[in-house]
Amino acid sequence: MLRTALTAGAALPLLSACVTSGGDDDDPAAGNTGAKSADNPLGVKADAPLEVVIFKGGYGDDYAKRAETLYTQKYAGAKIDHQGIQKIGEALQPRFVANTPPDVVDNTGASRLDIATLVSAKQVSDLSQLLDAPAYDDPGKTVRDTLLPGVVDDGTFDKVPLTLNFTYTAWGLWYSKPLFAAKGWTFPKTWEEMLTLCATIKAAGIAPWTYQGKYPEYINDPLLSMAAKTGGPTLVKAVDNLEPNAWKSPGLVSAAEAFRELAGKGYIMSGSEALSHTEAQAAWSQGRAAFIPCGSWLESEQKGVTAPNFDMVMGPVPSRTTTDALKQTAVQAASSESFLVPSKAKNPAGGMEYLRILFSKQSAKAFAETAGTLPAVAGATDGLTLSSGLGSVRDAVQAAGTETFTYRFRTWYAPLAKAVDDATGELVNKRITATQWSDRIQKAADSQALDSSVKKYTR
Repeated sequence: MLRTALTAGAALPLLSACVTSGGDDDDPAAGNTGAKSADNPLGVKADAPLEVVIFKGGYGDDYAKRAETLYTQKYAGAKIDHQGIQKIGEALQPRFVANTPPDVVDNTGASRLDIATLVSAKQVSDLSQLLDAPAYDDPGKTVRDTLLPGVVDDGTFDKVPLTLNFTYTAWGLWYSKPLFAAKGWTFPKTWEEMLTLCATIKAAGIAPWTYQGKYPEYINDPLLSMAAKTGGPTLVKAVDNLEPNAWKSPGLVSAAEAFRELAGKGYIMSGSEALSHTEAQAAWSQGRAAFIPCGSWLESEQKGVTAPNFDMVMGPVPSRTTTDALKQTAVQAASSESFLVPSKAKNPAGGMEYLRILFSKQSAKAFAETAGTLPAVAGATDGLTLSSGLGSVRDAVQAAGTETFTYRFRTWYAPLAKAVDDATGELVNKRITATQWSDRIQKAADSQALDSSVKKYTR
């Protein structure tokens, strides 16, 4: 399954005219709160039922069930209704419209709910009290203090924390370490080196690249990462803030030219455009292509598909120029697997307490041991022997240091995200030029900027 809200398809929109319907003066949580104490900082009613809806994708939902077990150990009278599903938006949109949502939602996957619309409709609870509560297994710290840098910001809208992301994702280019070692290939640090290596790989009878063609956001990630390295934080902020002509900046046009050249030289595996993410990743795992762009959930998704000695690793996107604003080691990284507590939940205190347990170091460490992905909790991988993929992701994040970056337009403006995806799909299939790519996306960005009905965010 598509793993994250940042990379997975278009979110399922809510009809804003309908989402606030119902009795706004009614308090669905009436009678479902308890007295706050040092042991119960969020005021959970011990026997109040709790409904948890989890996106059951590549990570499964056992990690969520483990947190539920800890919850019922503490609140023995609570009955938990657990649902592990894949189409979050389709299942929950009618319930948000009817003001009868679950108590906590993992809003992730290809059909996730559009968080910007939920926020605009005031359907999401402020998580400040959760973040300021003592950490579940380290009362000397707040939950906020235990999270990796940027995690709180990733879920903040107009200075209010409304979602909390459980995993920490990095994006890059994946390859088989043993394959490269056997062939004498070195991971490229510059785009010029990439093109030279691609020629060598193609001559060896292997496609240099493939990508998840049905979901072109996957190949957007290295393109946008390249642009961010060239233009630095100024470029990223201009894009997210819908500034005029942001998508026509030299950094973005140059990155688009690079990927158009990659396609033009025949370095993308034939037929990639028609492949789903699982099909493209299977082809790559079978050695039919050397590189595939993906986020750090890839290793988890490929369990049972990839040979034990494949030893996949992730490298950062090569630099486009010798004067890039960021180093080649810079990586796109952000928290993902987005959890929220609906404002109309019957048991919001229980929903936040569940998240306090889920985001404990104990829970996050257990997740890291099985999921092959970094949790958003600091120190969760300490003392663990990591797989080749997860170890490479941790090393990449550490090497990037302060030079991690992320775009937020995909979360804030779903129509713009789709326009970028569509244009990039056309670009890497040689149907439009880099200039046409830039023009198309800028038009979509301008449409969002000029639409008074669209809530605007800035960074």
